[in-house]
Amino acid sequence: MEISQLRALREVHDRGSIAAAAQSMAVTASSVSQQLAALQRKAGTALTYKIGRRTALTPAGLALCAATVEVEIALAKADAAVGSFKESTKEPVRVAAFHSAGLAFFGRLERALLTGGGPPVQLSDQDVAQKDFATLAADHDIVIAHRMPNSAPWPPSVRVTPLAYEPLDVAVSVNHRLATRKSLKPQDLLGERWVSVHQGFPLVGAIEMIGTMAGEEVDVVHRINEFFVAAALVEQGGCVSLMPRYLVDQSYFSDLILIPLSEPRLGRRIDILARPEAMERAGVLHIVATLQTIMRELLEPPHSRRPIPLEDA
Repeated sequence: MEISQLRALREVHDRGSIAAAAQSMAVTASSVSQQLAALQRKAGTALTYKIGRRTALTPAGLALCAATVEVEIALAKADAAVGSFKESTKEPVRVAAFHSAGLAFFGRLERALLTGGGPPVQLSDQDVAQKDFATLAADHDIVIAHRMPNSAPWPPSVRVTPLAYEPLDVAVSVNHRLATRKSLKPQDLLGERWVSVHQGFPLVGAIEMIGTMAGEEVDVVHRINEFFVAAALVEQGGCVSLMPRYLVDQSYFSDLILIPLSEPRLGRRIDILARPEAMERAGVLHIVATLQTIMRELLEPPHSRRPIPLEDA
């Protein structure tokens, strides 16, 4: 039995005729008649009968009409519960992020929520290949993901909120032969030993592109996905790597220098992924807004950074 059929039966009972029921439901009388006929076939017994110009309900119809009232009450309660859930900022919001994003965002997010209020969060770091970020949205309300600009777009199953475009720079030690350079070209990196990420992760293609433009296959000696581990290795002076400009805090590394590439101009898109229904929740929207505030803070030059403006979160 469909709720539209049950409502048609109830309206006929309350209003006394199919025509009056149709007018109240903003449909045709034929549509109401069809709904009643389908409901009667489903019930297996007569539900209405005619008294002159009026349409009345049989005992079976009256019983079903009374049950319809209970169904409507249950639906109203369900709607109210959903509405309350969507508007609540007390329900936990599950947030996942790749490692460097977790390091950049999670502490700042926790501080912003403790100071300025907001929903509780459940934070999780997820080291996955680019193609698997959208899948994480099934288990998390918000997924902070990254992809290369020339890669396949995120699937339509998730709603995308762009956070930033982050350039990728070449990381070298202060003692490296290139440390004094203001910018680099692929040819400048001939013969270098590289720290790359594991196969299947976005930066592999970027590093390979540098080698292609330089005319040699890059010499990958280490594969490390965690940028802070890679940075600690590069800092010792024996290797180079690609590093994100904003999400790796250089203040942790006194002997690390990031040098921009003049060509190719490499970077990655940092996006928030979420299932469309998650973005209907007030708590999720609050966290998205807070993450956007934090991202704006991270984009500022280090010398001009100030505390996160919690009043904007």
